[in-house]
Amino acid sequence: MIIREELLGRLRKALSRSPIVMLVGPRQCGKTTLAKQLMSEGSGRYFDLEQHGTAEQLAEPALALQDLKGLIVLDEAQRQPILFPQLRVLADRSRKQARFLVLGSASPELARQASESLAGRVEIIEVRGFDSSEIPERAQANLWLRGSFPRSFLARSNEASLAWRNDFITTFLERDLGNLGFGISPVALRRFWRMLAHYHGQQWNADQMSTALGISASSARNYVDALEQTYMVRRLQPWFINTKKRLVKAPKVYLRDTGLLHAMEGIGTKDQLQTHPIIGASWEGFAVEEVLSAFKPREAWYYATHNGAELDLFFLHKGKRIGVEIKRTTAPTITRSMQVALEDLKLDKLYFVYPGTLRAKLAAKVEAVPLSQLREAL
Repeated sequence: MIIREELLGRLRKALSRSPIVMLVGPRQCGKTTLAKQLMSEGSGRYFDLEQHGTAEQLAEPALALQDLKGLIVLDEAQRQPILFPQLRVLADRSRKQARFLVLGSASPELARQASESLAGRVEIIEVRGFDSSEIPERAQANLWLRGSFPRSFLARSNEASLAWRNDFITTFLERDLGNLGFGISPVALRRFWRMLAHYHGQQWNADQMSTALGISASSARNYVDALEQTYMVRRLQPWFINTKKRLVKAPKVYLRDTGLLHAMEGIGTKDQLQTHPIIGASWEGFAVEEVLSAFKPREAWYYATHNGAELDLFFLHKGKRIGVEIKRTTAPTITRSMQVALEDLKLDKLYFVYPGTLRAKLAAKVEAVPLSQLREAL
């Protein structure tokens, strides 16, 4: 088992200052394991709303929860919306004898309840599968190939890992989406998801996608919304300000887990990945998730002009304006596009992230950093 100390530390701090903490992320990313590790450190109760009988046990939440002490874990709480108003009441008690950890795989209902019922009382922490800081450096290539879901990454072989991911996709489409409140045809969404894999790292255009699949543009938007809300897809919005330059305003789309991307493309081994046309876009998407996991910005964008200047990521970090250029190359060099981004975005620092081994200063505010050393650079 991999002990995720950084995440556990964040959860402990959040629970020490907030009566309710919501841990959200995709299915099978390790939320329940984290919660049970925290519970092992003290007293508490665990309620799994997917288990038969738990919903009946919590039919009257006030009676079931009001006398409990310690850490109270409510797994898949969106299945019982009546819980949320009662959590607000319990959080407002003068004697806070319990802390509540709410786990969710994302759904419209969970987002609505968190914003309406628990406003000002809840701290939300987003979790994904493993990131590079949690595994040995020698296993980085496996993380890219197999993806971040613990069962996929820890599988005994590449064949077993690919089989798990294919089963995950089927279960997600045929069961999980319906349970989370999305009324979408599994067959139609599978076709859409596979098509989206071909657009990984490119600009998203609902009209273009809908034409290719023979569906309406509104359906295409609904499909990508569902995949985004369930943490399967990231739509990276463009940064645009009032300027004389013509800026690109279409979002870019990434499959957030490269293991699922590779499963969609039928890639099961490192040799297959090395010779596949998607390798560059795949590594870019992998690096995007790693960079955002390291910096943890509230928001992030990409920057592009119609003249061809582009920067993969732009965000604020500790009051600084940070840019990130991502490229799968062995020889990082500063480009005209990066120079334009430095000036246009008034960057304090620009990182050139690549899959090498050496850090190097490319210019006054520009540093080449291997992806494996990014957290050290911070």
